[in-house]
Amino acid sequence: MKTRAEHIIWTLNTDRMLAALCLQAVAQGHWLTSLFVDPGYRRAGLASTLLDAACTSVEGPVWLFCQPQLEPLYRQQGFTRSTCLPESLAGKLQHYQRSKDLMAMTRGE
Repeated sequence: MKTRAEHIIWTLNTDRMLAALCLQAVAQGHWLTSLFVDPGYRRAGLASTLLDAACTSVEGPVWLFCQPQLEPLYRQQGFTRSTCLPESLAGKLQHYQRSKDLMAMTRGE
């Protein structure tokens, strides 16, 4: 998971980091650039906890790009498929789709 100074970083920790996500401000909302859960703690609700906390703490919609098989996970968190992206994200998605099977989703739009 790569982070930058301008990212808003959320983590869930015990004696070590179990889950983390990064949000980056874009247009009138935020872009979820990364979401990671330690493999030993997957299916324990950590991603849901982080997503809900992060999405409810920021103004505007939250967009993300994901592989189609992750759509059910994000739908459970209130995300829907998005065909209307800010220009900066639309360009990134087109670029990434050249080598990966990705779809765009949004929450709070």
